[in-house]
Amino acid sequence: MQSVKPFSLLTEFDISLFQGGKHFRMYQKLGSHLVENDGEKGVYFAVWAPNARKVSVTGNFNNWNPGAHVLLPRWDKSGIWEGFIPNLEKGTVYKYHITMHNGKGLDKGDPYALRWETPPNTASMVWEFDYQWHDEKWLEHRLEIAGKPKPWSVYEVHSGSWKKLPEDGNRSLNFQELAGELVPYVKDMGFTHVELMPVMEHPYFPSWGYQITGYFAPSGRFGTPEEFMFLVDAFHQAGIGVILDWVPSHFPGDIHGLYLFDGSHLYEYADMRRGFHPDWNSYVFDYGRNEVRSFLISNALFWLDKYHIDGLRVDAVASMLYHDYSRKEGEWIPNIHGGRENLEAISFLRDFNEAAYKNYPGIETIAEESTAFPAVSRPAWDGGLGFGQKWMMGWMHDTLNYFKRPPIFRKWHQNEITFSLVYAFSERFMLPLSHDEVVHMKASLLYKMPGNEWQKFANLRALFGHQWTHPGTQILFMGGEIGQSTEWSHDRGVTWELLQYDYHKGIQEWVRALNLLYTAHPAFWWHAFAPEGFAWIGGDDTENCVIAFLRKGRPSDKVLLVVCHFNATVLEEYTLGVPYGGVWHELLNSDAPRFGGSGITNTDLKAVKKESHGQAHSITFRLAPLAVQIFEGQDLPKKKVRKEKTVKAKPGKEKKK
Repeated sequence: MQSVKPFSLLTEFDISLFQGGKHFRMYQKLGSHLVENDGEKGVYFAVWAPNARKVSVTGNFNNWNPGAHVLLPRWDKSGIWEGFIPNLEKGTVYKYHITMHNGKGLDKGDPYALRWETPPNTASMVWEFDYQWHDEKWLEHRLEIAGKPKPWSVYEVHSGSWKKLPEDGNRSLNFQELAGELVPYVKDMGFTHVELMPVMEHPYFPSWGYQITGYFAPSGRFGTPEEFMFLVDAFHQAGIGVILDWVPSHFPGDIHGLYLFDGSHLYEYADMRRGFHPDWNSYVFDYGRNEVRSFLISNALFWLDKYHIDGLRVDAVASMLYHDYSRKEGEWIPNIHGGRENLEAISFLRDFNEAAYKNYPGIETIAEESTAFPAVSRPAWDGGLGFGQKWMMGWMHDTLNYFKRPPIFRKWHQNEITFSLVYAFSERFMLPLSHDEVVHMKASLLYKMPGNEWQKFANLRALFGHQWTHPGTQILFMGGEIGQSTEWSHDRGVTWELLQYDYHKGIQEWVRALNLLYTAHPAFWWHAFAPEGFAWIGGDDTENCVIAFLRKGRPSDKVLLVVCHFNATVLEEYTLGVPYGGVWHELLNSDAPRFGGSGITNTDLKAVKKESHGQAHSITFRLAPLAVQIFEGQDLPKKKVRKEKTVKAKPGKEKKK
């Protein structure tokens, strides 16, 4: 046996926090770290494996010999094994060989490894970051506007298939190539943020990154950790925020990963009625085990800290909140009160959100949560889960159901397109048209739309117009913005060749125009989550399938009138009430020729003092087919100034009332 020298980065306070589920920087202590010990340079290893009989480090430096470098168990019964191995360097490839109590061995990757081998290889790598950031202005501005209203128009991207290179074996772009192509594209399209589907290391590419083994490492398929930092930095320098998908809900059973890590159910619930996920054939984290809570929250803060990430979209929150999620009666265990809620997961999510916002003001956490669980986006101190936003899955389901119907039938289903406004302000909602809606035989967004070719594109433009103007924020999956005609495939990627056709270019131009209009007008986002930013003009014209509403910002911002016409007819004279007189200008019309429309547009309109829809004034305009039209009043209403009266007092003096 070669020498593993005693050494530790861990203090008693670290152990206390770790065991209490409150150590949120555990990546600074566990894992592998380049250090100097008594004048010798080498690597300190530390791993939590409380039920192991023995733990050793194997690697390319000792011919993967389990007997060569055996770690030392800590005296404090924390279950942590540690030790210093001299003369090892950055890039050393290693695993932990864990001897179980039955004498059999397991070869595991390091849960805290900063880098892993590129799949299908499965070993961890000793790593130390070496990158000079250039996003100081972005981070300073992010802090300055923390807690203030801001636009959120998000482009969802799967890094491995945004663009493929057929001339190079159909390979994916790497992180540096994405910085050169994806960043300027997102900037040109006017999106404020990009959301990257999980970039953490995962063994199975078709899992899209949602089956993670290396929680602290970007996937080696696309480059080094520093090259991923370069990509994030490039986004920030372009003024674009970066959101990462984060998956604390489940993990795969790959033998080198977290499952049965030390021969016992360490990271997952031991009872498979809680510990196994039937939907994804994966395993559920044990949120009641404090060391697991420390691992997960440390991981969340790690990406915000080391990679300057601006937000985390938490995957499958509903599956975490309920013990009976996707389980039949008898396949799940109630909580201590006999209920279905996972009380440990609820407590964990509150701790996670509080830690994230406390340590990194200006970031955002977003929940993919599909149930009516209350107060998901209310602060934890106010009884909520503490998320900044929640995906509005109800809007997505109702809206897509509505748009799938031929226009002739829509008048009997107007409630599907208006119901979301009943509860729109109960949470801080983000409206999603995500990757989940264009896979598994659900059809692309374009081919969900009814009608002939022209009607399909007109319907898709109307769908996007409704999404962008509805209260809340919005997210669109890549390919939707060009009207991709096929379902998304991780092997094929976005079919960019469609942009040679005018209708597809029109969809792209429409999304670009929506983003530019949205970010330029605070009426769309100043009160995105509050009823003060919205007012109905009319939602009951079922015969024509018209809904109309106002979007309002600050008192100094001009009010916007949004008219959504979901029928294929043209009405040359359509009247709606408006809140004040003067000229109303058509800012944007999805039926304009440049977007592929038929050209039913309007010149400036003079409001007349004629009551309509509960408003003192009204405008009459051309109502375009299957279109969203946005009007802006050019003159703010004049405020009435109260005149002061004077009364006579003593000669030479006046008193004011």
